[in-house]
Amino acid sequence: MSEHIDDATQLSDATQLSDRTHLGHIPHRPFIHSDKSVAPAIPAMSATTITTGLMPQPSPQIEAFQRSFNNLVRNISQVVVGKTNPIKQCVTALMVGGHVLLEDNPGTGKTQLARGLANSIDASFKRIQFTPDLLPSDVVGITYYDQKHGEFEFRDGPIFASIVLADEINRASPKTQSSLLEVMEEQKVTVDGQTHNVPQPFMVIATQNPIEQLGTYALPEAQMDRFLMKTSIGYPSHDVSIDILKQVDVTDRAQTVSPVLTGNDVLRLRKTATGIYVDDAIREYIVRVVEATRHNERITVGASMRGALALTRCARIWAAADGRAYVIPDDIRDLAVPVLAHRIVLTPEATFDGTTAENLIAQTLEDVPAPTVGMGV
Repeated sequence: MSEHIDDATQLSDATQLSDRTHLGHIPHRPFIHSDKSVAPAIPAMSATTITTGLMPQPSPQIEAFQRSFNNLVRNISQVVVGKTNPIKQCVTALMVGGHVLLEDNPGTGKTQLARGLANSIDASFKRIQFTPDLLPSDVVGITYYDQKHGEFEFRDGPIFASIVLADEINRASPKTQSSLLEVMEEQKVTVDGQTHNVPQPFMVIATQNPIEQLGTYALPEAQMDRFLMKTSIGYPSHDVSIDILKQVDVTDRAQTVSPVLTGNDVLRLRKTATGIYVDDAIREYIVRVVEATRHNERITVGASMRGALALTRCARIWAAADGRAYVIPDDIRDLAVPVLAHRIVLTPEATFDGTTAENLIAQTLEDVPAPTVGMGV
């Protein structure tokens, strides 16, 4: 950088030069010309090798976690056949303590997946059918005057359940949608100045239809960021479709499964996952992926720090489900798209070109170098 600043050079409001700052001593960094404000360049990442031979070995608790995780996935697979990956993502969100947004075409099994997960856990379950006339009090509950006892009492809304299905969430008004913000982030509800805790474990599974826009209200970015994952199910394969037709008399597949875990089992498995080792190289990789979304010229709003935390927590569950006591880069690559894609906002030009958030996250994973994994000694 030159020591002389000419008239064409403008410093943003955030840039402060003190009297002791000497521009000649500032190391040269090339400017990146884009429509967004100039951001600090990301330092190059040196090649890092993770030696798995020095990593902690699976404990009996990790092996028990893997068995419980797989049993739950197999149980739900009886409801939504041939869709193991979205089922694993939903179970991962349950183990983390996060929420899932299922966005897919009608008839793909979104509601069945949510109900199959709920019926596989011996815990309370409530379903909320979102409509344009639904009020916030219909979701969180109300305080009413009990004439018999002469005092005000709080009546729980359907949000007070361990697993809550918010069906067609984008059909409710923004006011009703915002009533979920506090409970999804802080696991509690405040009504008339009184705070009420929701049961544990707690999870919201929301569904929405992407092709029907009439009479719907798009979820705001603040609420989209509250969802741990956004995923889709897709249509079944040819062979799976034929097998489903052979069971045409089964009208409600979600009712055919029984619980394989209790709510306390889920809480115990969550504690087990906290012991999964995350190497500093993995943390560096996660941060670089998230930062890359903030410096992409086709992205207006990059992934937040909440996204980086969510990716780390999901990776620990993914590793434990694979029977490992440590996270590897493949865990990050498997989860980055469902965890980060819904948190970014594309530029109008990128949207007009047909670019999707999922494609940009996938491209970011190709551009950011990942640590290598070696066996070691």
